[in-house]
Amino acid sequence: MELMITVKGTNKFTVTDKKQQRLLYTIKKKAFGGSRYLLLDASNYQLYTIVQMNEDRKPMFAITHNDAEIMKLECKSLFLDPTITVEGKDTAGSVISYAITSKEHRDFQLLKDGLNVGKLVVHTNTAGDLQYEIGIEDKVFDDYIPLFAIAVDLTFGDMNKSK
Repeated sequence: MELMITVKGTNKFTVTDKKQQRLLYTIKKKAFGGSRYLLLDASNYQLYTIVQMNEDRKPMFAITHNDAEIMKLECKSLFLDPTITVEGKDTAGSVISYAITSKEHRDFQLLKDGLNVGKLVVHTNTAGDLQYEIGIEDKVFDDYIPLFAIAVDLTFGDMNKSK
């Protein structure tokens, strides 16, 4: 599956199928509540929420489903081998372990249980806004995957804008 995540203003992202160019999800920043982004499907039904847990140099996030935390995302390294780890359980209760790793903040590998299952590439459009392209194996795709791009944006976005 190939997705494009496009920044729309300061508080909204759209997620489209790269091949068919159809809207799959919208990610909106919640008006109140700090750094909280809602993942909505094409019918505007709320699926997941990603919440920034701290304002530290190495941020941490939580993904929630029906107000219950199901996984944690933690920045392990900002500069040398930039990495965000994802640990938790999906809605079915299966253990999740991802690593989002890179060498230079723009070309990330998605590793699930240590195996490469996809990529997350950061692009800059003509207006200077960042776009995120996710390519992931269909068998490991889940609705929360676009939120990984939000974590990358919130963690490494300022660095990528200045490049």
